[in-house]
Amino acid sequence: VQLQASGGGLVQAGASLRLSCAASARTFSNYIMGWFRQAPGKERDFVAAIKRNDSSTYADSVKGRFTISRDSTKNTVYLQMNSLKPEDTAVYYCNQHPPLNNYWGQGTLVTVSS
Repeated sequence: VQLQASGGGLVQAGASLRLSCAASARTFSNYIMGWFRQAPGKERDFVAAIKRNDSSTYADSVKGRFTISRDSTKNTVYLQMNSLKPEDTAVYYCNQHPPLNNYWGQGTLVTVSS
């Protein structure tokens, strides 16, 4: 089962984007959901995660700019990204947290131009 992220695009620095990821009801209800990203030439890194009680954690690099949320009626997790920087350019993925290898989808590309 792969989790497909969507909502990426090409934006200028300072702009906002919202990413979405729909999961199965079982996955969404039972596990912590997370966002991850992989910049060109780098390893995939943790970005944010949200528990079933809506408590969230963030990588230091995105704190105060990104917000993770979840909609239990749609089994969907979101990543609101504000004040985007060129260093946020990456392919963004959603997965359980900690992630499962067979849940990685193709991700969605976010490109931030300066």
